[in-house]
Amino acid sequence: MDDALAARDEDALIVVDVQNDFVRGGALAVPDGEAILPLVNRLIGAFAQVVVTQDWHPPGHASFASSHPGAKPFDMIAAPYGSQVLWPDHCVQGAPGAALVAGLAVDSAFLVLRKGIHAAVDSYSAFLEADRKTTTGLGALLSARGVDRVFVCGLATDFCVAFTALDARIAGFETFVVEDACRAIDANGSLAAARTRMDATGVRRIASAALLP
Repeated sequence: MDDALAARDEDALIVVDVQNDFVRGGALAVPDGEAILPLVNRLIGAFAQVVVTQDWHPPGHASFASSHPGAKPFDMIAAPYGSQVLWPDHCVQGAPGAALVAGLAVDSAFLVLRKGIHAAVDSYSAFLEADRKTTTGLGALLSARGVDRVFVCGLATDFCVAFTALDARIAGFETFVVEDACRAIDANGSLAAARTRMDATGVRRIASAALLP
């Protein structure tokens, strides 16, 4: 354990999208995604301030391939805010796949932040939606609570975790991704690309051993 990284009251842990649709058997399963649960719960226990995010799409969301006649999952389209990957229907509001994974220590969180709720805009980051203008308010809330360091874990490393970490850094927080408490989709070099972006922005990638005794 690195004493300099031991969790302080001014630190926040963001647990990203540990939901049924992103683990084994889910509509958009991340390989080995369910394996992170015990470690994520240990991390939750180490932090006084915990935020859990939940992908929460309305039916017919613009990011679903099923919303675009003739399209198939993982096609790319031009959205008003830029390029958009089309996904299988996932994390539909109120559906079992949108539920947080059973056993996640969510009661320790002071906030469950639902993202992707706007039908026409996708949302990977816990801070900003994909239009890069619509804010969730999380940055202001964390600042108001005295947070200066943010630690991120969850699913998936190369999408929602990376976007959350990048935006935390842009918002001025010292930011860390706990890599062994994440899993990646890693399609077409997406994990390497995400790591390059995080490194260039000053996001630090660490192992949980730096935080946990």
